[in-house]
Amino acid sequence: MKYFVVDAFAEKVFEGNPAGVCILTDWISDELMQKIAIENNLSETAFAVKEGGHYRLRWFTPGGEINLCGHATLATAFIILNYYEMQLETVKFNTISGELTVNKQGDLYELDFPSVPLDEISITEQMISALGIVPKETYLNRDLVFVLESEEEVRNLSPDFAKLEKLPEGLGVCITAQGKEFDFVSRGFFPKLKVNEDPVTGSLHCGLIPFWGNRLGKKELVARQLSSRGGTLYCKHGDTRVKMAGRAVLYSIAELNIRV
Repeated sequence: MKYFVVDAFAEKVFEGNPAGVCILTDWISDELMQKIAIENNLSETAFAVKEGGHYRLRWFTPGGEINLCGHATLATAFIILNYYEMQLETVKFNTISGELTVNKQGDLYELDFPSVPLDEISITEQMISALGIVPKETYLNRDLVFVLESEEEVRNLSPDFAKLEKLPEGLGVCITAQGKEFDFVSRGFFPKLKVNEDPVTGSLHCGLIPFWGNRLGKKELVARQLSSRGGTLYCKHGDTRVKMAGRAVLYSIAELNIRV
């Protein structure tokens, strides 16, 4: 099985978020896909099979399958458009979160994803203990989202991952604030999926883009995820959809030796 690693939302290798990509001719078992994801030990490994004119796409973390992943979608589109179907400028994916589209625009790859609203909730002492700071505001969709006072607070926060993992609310945890050079900044933590900090998280931006777009009164925004690797997302806010674009860089091509 051919296996690619792509740094997504990256200007060069060792930036952005690395994703494993396997383009298959036929589906393998869920158990085997999960074992491959654990062995790869990246935040996501994507598996895609062409079905008619589209691709079916699934994402696995070391801790299980998830319903939406931006950087691994970008990485998969990058591989398909550059190594499998070079004549295409657009690739469409059927996923558990509906149809997702990626358009190649020069050296940028623009993802068309569903907008996911944030519902404000009350802060709890358990959340404060896990974060080590009192956030300005607290929201929930698939993930917990904490709005902090400043970009410096987002950059310098050192949460307790063991306590984050025990929070009953949300799959992941996001912290965000208005940026200085960028419109907004964020970081994402997923200890429940065996990923303490995710370098660049496209799925989080499905909620962050409409939130900051409405707050700042802007339809187009530039976001930065402040992980140690870092990544930049060029964002557009629509009514029910969001778009986020970024660059991608190939890190490796390998062969997985698996007998089934």
